[in-house]
Amino acid sequence: MQEFYTLAMLVSIATFTLTATITPGPNNVMLLSSGLTFGYKKTLPHIFGVFLGFSLMVLLVGLGVGIIFEKFPIVLEILKVIGILYLLWMAFKIANSKGKMNIKEKNKPFTFIQAALFQWVNPKGWIMAITSISIFVTSKDNSIEQVIIIALIFLLSGVISTNTWAMGGVALKKFIKDETHVRKFNILMAVLLVLSVLPVIFE
Repeated sequence: MQEFYTLAMLVSIATFTLTATITPGPNNVMLLSSGLTFGYKKTLPHIFGVFLGFSLMVLLVGLGVGIIFEKFPIVLEILKVIGILYLLWMAFKIANSKGKMNIKEKNKPFTFIQAALFQWVNPKGWIMAITSISIFVTSKDNSIEQVIIIALIFLLSGVISTNTWAMGGVALKKFIKDETHVRKFNILMAVLLVLSVLPVIFE
């Protein structure tokens, strides 16, 4: 690994990926809400879908999918629009969650597949993937190895960030036991989810 990156560069990548994945964004807001509403165990598929799905996305972008967006920028713009509309729909669903603590309502936590596929329409995800590849792939000769290393570091950072936010929701559950308070909290999460999309809309 040393021949592909210096220790200082690895630390730099790790700092970037952890900061990028643990800061508030669509994935983390939904994980926080899911942890509170459904509990940690029921949120596990969502957690795995996020960090595995996003790491795969980084890998594929680094291995050549990103070229498509360079040649056909309209494709990325279409994905952004789809992602924004989907996030607004998710915000609506979260805001209208009944907040029942026994989880017998129709609303269900994300499945692994849903969470993994969501990464491909998450505007923040695209920005993170493209930015990390463009900054940290520094060698044409070792580009494949570097992309794999970046994806693996994102995987580790994703494990930390997804569990942190989901467990944060579980921790809040100890203090927010009234269903009305859960409903209000989910409305707040829905507002934050919408706010997380605004920078992409007005960029």
